[in-house]
Amino acid sequence: MKLWIPFKRRRSAENRRRGGAIVEFAVILPLLLTILFGIIEFGYVFMIRQSLQHAAREGCRLASLQTSQAPYANVIARINEIMAPTNVAIDPPTITQGPCQETVEITVPYDNVSLFGDFLGIGGFNLTGQCTMRKEGCTL
Repeated sequence: MKLWIPFKRRRSAENRRRGGAIVEFAVILPLLLTILFGIIEFGYVFMIRQSLQHAAREGCRLASLQTSQAPYANVIARINEIMAPTNVAIDPPTITQGPCQETVEITVPYDNVSLFGDFLGIGGFNLTGQCTMRKEGCTL
C-alpha cells in the first residue's frame, strides 16, 4: 500500500532568478519613469520656449515698421495668434521703444506650462521670448 503524502517541492533555480528579476525591476522602475517624464517635460517646455521666441520675433517685426505706433494692437494680436495653438495663457507682452529700436518681450510662468507640476521638483521661474529690431526708416 502506497502512502499518498504530499511532499514539499524545492524551488528551482529558475524560479529564484525570476523572483530576483521582478524585484530588480520594481527597484529600477521609478527611476526609469522619472527619466521618461523628465524627457517629456523638457521637450514640451522647449517647444513652448521656441513658440515664445517666434511670437516675440513676429511681434517685433510688426512693431519695427514705420506705420506701427502705440498701443500696438496689431502686434499684440499677432503674438496671440502665434501662441494660440499652444493653449498657454501668456502675460501681456512688454513693448519697449528705444531711440531707433523696438523691443518685444513675452513671459510665461513655468507653472502655467508644466505638464507634471512639481512632480519633478522644477519651477519658480519664467520662460521668456525676447527680440529687438531697428525701427524702419530711423536715422540717428
